[in-house]
Amino acid sequence: MSKKEKRNIASIVSDYGKRLFGFVRGKVQSEEDAEDIMQDVWYQLSNLTNIDDLESASGWLFQVARNKITDLYRRKKPDPLDDYGYEDEEGEFQFKEILLLDDSNDPDLALFKDLFWKELLAALDELPENQKQVFVWNELEDLTLQEIADQTGENLKTIISRKGYAVKHLRKKLAYLYQELKL
Repeated sequence: MSKKEKRNIASIVSDYGKRLFGFVRGKVQSEEDAEDIMQDVWYQLSNLTNIDDLESASGWLFQVARNKITDLYRRKKPDPLDDYGYEDEEGEFQFKEILLLDDSNDPDLALFKDLFWKELLAALDELPENQKQVFVWNELEDLTLQEIADQTGENLKTIISRKGYAVKHLRKKLAYLYQELKL
């Protein structure tokens, strides 16, 4: 390889490295996967016989990266977590109880469950106490909204409203988990 080609490779890596890594990292599940893909892209670039023939170094790099990402997902075929959820009548994603209560030894599912519960509890802690309590009683302890109203002496519409605010907050805070499922 001539000095000119080495200088071109170095300048391409310098010019596009951070942006390309950001692109790749946004498409894969771990930093390690992103680093592996980047290594493959740079290796493929170094094997080009004439870098000057590239019409668009940026286009070429991103296309190779997309291909490597596709290859990664073809090799790794974990059970899709979409199988553990569904969209309700309002188009909102709901987790099936099997996901949250499953005690199988699936490591991907176990990691997701741990993350889900951690994030759910953190989001619940951000709620006002009365909204948090209504949500917990209704969703986790299976009390009906009417039972909650009767126990607290509150108007049913107040209880419904509190539950609605809690659900909106939780959907917003947990939306990224839904996006993870869609990958």
